[in-house]
Amino acid sequence: MSQSILLDHHSDGVTVLTFNRPQALNALDTASMRLFAQAIESLRQRPDCRVLILTGAGQEAFCSGGDLSELRHKTSAEDARAMITLMGDALLALERLPFPTIAAINGYALGGGSEIALACDLRLVDQAARLGFVQINMALTPGWGAGQRLLRLVGYARAMEILLAGAAMNADQLRQLGLAHHVVPQGQALESAREWALSIARRPPDVVRAIKTLLQGGLNHDYDTALMIERDLFPPLWEADAHHQAVERFFQRRKRVNLPED
Repeated sequence: MSQSILLDHHSDGVTVLTFNRPQALNALDTASMRLFAQAIESLRQRPDCRVLILTGAGQEAFCSGGDLSELRHKTSAEDARAMITLMGDALLALERLPFPTIAAINGYALGGGSEIALACDLRLVDQAARLGFVQINMALTPGWGAGQRLLRLVGYARAMEILLAGAAMNADQLRQLGLAHHVVPQGQALESAREWALSIARRPPDVVRAIKTLLQGGLNHDYDTALMIERDLFPPLWEADAHHQAVERFFQRRKRVNLPED
């Protein structure tokens, strides 16, 4: 993998993807966008990956979006279509990975960086983080899918307010909006995200993947279909060894504290 996108697999089931252009606040040029898309595609078929963390190199930025020093020279509608198709498809693939994803946001996540963060299942920010849908300041809208994701996360009126403001939001604002799940001290985003990821990776992987599948079913299908998706996921888990072992551990704990079984 190129040095602009680092992909590190660990034996504990946690994979870390790092945007590694700190000299450009981890902005993505076209080559880095392609490598990001390839990295996400490579993860889809990895059974050893239980959780993916995305983060940025250094302490200044998670990802500051597209690299305008390059993109400013790509001025046609065809150029724009190619770029948003590449990244829009990559973020849809990220969103649909079968295992949980965590954005460990250290520093700036602006424009396209905020779009990447919203495509993750969970978001952890440090106190210095600034996430902003600042596209309007460049006379643009989101193009990688963040408009629809923001709408689903915060509702129509609040999404309208955020996109029209074009302002960077701090950690406390992000938590109040529900866009950040945890806030940690500056410089501890990746370490804290790893602890969170490990706690998830220790859970039965089939159950973790099923939880993501049933929740995405509710987002992407009508209510009746989503209920059937949830119902179909349950029986294989019921008969699996992980469930039988969990039941045995439950009764063993009860015996140790001398509780009656009924």
